[in-house]
Amino acid sequence: MVYFVGAGTGAVDLITVRGMNLLMKADVIIYAGSLVNPELLNYAQDDCEIYDSSKLVLDEVIGIMKKSESEGKTTVRLHTGEPSIYGAVREQMDELEKLSIQYESCPGVSACFGAAASLNLEYTLAGISQSLIITRMEGKTKVPPKESIESFAAHQASMAIYLSTGMLKELAEKLIAGGYNGNTPAALVYKATWPEEEAYICTIDTLYDTSVNHGITKTALVIVGDVILHQNYKKSRLYAPDFSTEYRSAKDLQIMERVQIKNEI
Repeated sequence: MVYFVGAGTGAVDLITVRGMNLLMKADVIIYAGSLVNPELLNYAQDDCEIYDSSKLVLDEVIGIMKKSESEGKTTVRLHTGEPSIYGAVREQMDELEKLSIQYESCPGVSACFGAAASLNLEYTLAGISQSLIITRMEGKTKVPPKESIESFAAHQASMAIYLSTGMLKELAEKLIAGGYNGNTPAALVYKATWPEEEAYICTIDTLYDTSVNHGITKTALVIVGDVILHQNYKKSRLYAPDFSTEYRSAKDLQIMERVQIKNEI
């Protein structure tokens, strides 16, 4: 059996309990060496075979899995963050299906959520944004024309932009061309939740200069949107006293006001 496991955002204790348990029972671990925190490998058994996939091509990765399966071993394919986001897992799964090798997935915490935790952000503030767009700039890997930065920027929703740190000047231009104001809040979060994490709040206009001033050229996430400053938003109706839910009836505001006045007296 092959398990695709999300390593989480970087901090060792942000892997899921399930993911940790899978690492502890694995006979073979193939990990994304350029991105995964190597301390996670401390969960492995002493006799576990460990391979760094940053030095391998797809056929070599599949070859290791095939050999492991033929020997009745359990393999963990350890991906950074949440494997379903820019994890290149589907192509591996398709190859395993051709070989009739069973596999399962174990989710992880993606960088955009680690960065939100580091900045104490809520991406979906009422009256500001109710959507989070996860995307990336076009680089060596093409992006479908309908998913350009400009087209997404037109929505004015919260955005988490991966794999784009080396193109921040162009990114800012595309965000503004799509409809954002240059003064729109932005954040640059380097290695979210890692011990060496750095996080800076700026604007779209100052995004590139912020990266230059702090020497950040890779492994950073860009967040864009007014939610960063958490101002002028509306409180959730979920906890409003005059709002009924399946578990709570709306309260009489006049009675509540009289009780409050009585308590103050």
